Amino acid sequence: MEEVGLAYGLVKYLHLLLFVYWLGGDAGVYYSSGFVIDPKRSRDARLTAAKIFIELDMLPRYCLALMLTVGGVLAYYIDVPHLSWQLPLIIILGPLWVWMVWAVHHYQGKPLGAKLAKIDLYFRWFMIAAIIVSVSYALFVDGRLRPYPWLAAKLYLFATLILAGLLIRLTLPAFNAGFKTLATTGPTPESDQQMLDGMRAARVYVWYIWFGVAVSALIGVLKPGAGG
Repeated sequence: MEEVGLAYGLVKYLHLLLFVYWLGGDAGVYYSSGFVIDPKRSRDARLTAAKIFIELDMLPRYCLALMLTVGGVLAYYIDVPHLSWQLPLIIILGPLWVWMVWAVHHYQGKPLGAKLAKIDLYFRWFMIAAIIVSVSYALFVDGRLRPYPWLAAKLYLFATLILAGLLIRLTLPAFNAGFKTLATTGPTPESDQQMLDGMRAARVYVWYIWFGVAVSALIGVLKPGAGG
């Protein structure tokens, strides 16, 4: 029993760390992005800020990739029923997803990176659908999640956070085009405007992710509807 209690405590601690570093990392990315798009700063300063921005952005991406695995194991420890195949799949998911996030970043600009980015895009759309379908089935059909409506709410919310990340990707081509000009030939009024437009379009989804992560943490603490 002590071993189970220790394992549960460590997994719960890791779950909390993922929330902290997800929000904290995102805040750092948001702050540093302001330096990248600031035309009053030198080109070198903006490129340095971009390096910080890009590398720091990996932290919340890793946190998102691990969240389902850590949350699923935590749910197992509080006796949330799982189908026989679910827990092994959940445990494997996190490391594989983290590897995918790393590989897309590591091979960026190469043919393999482009292929992995496309696979990652399809995978995230699949995960959104899989979460919604599986949670709805467990909540409304076989009833495994009915005593845990708070957990169902967290999972639905997590699906929307993945969606928000995908929507951010759709807003970034303008920023990427402007940044390419900044990095190669130097900034122009047109490239500065492209970066500004791209960031402005993405910010609403960034704010939603902050809101969603904070609300998810609150739901996990209060557990509304538990035992109902």
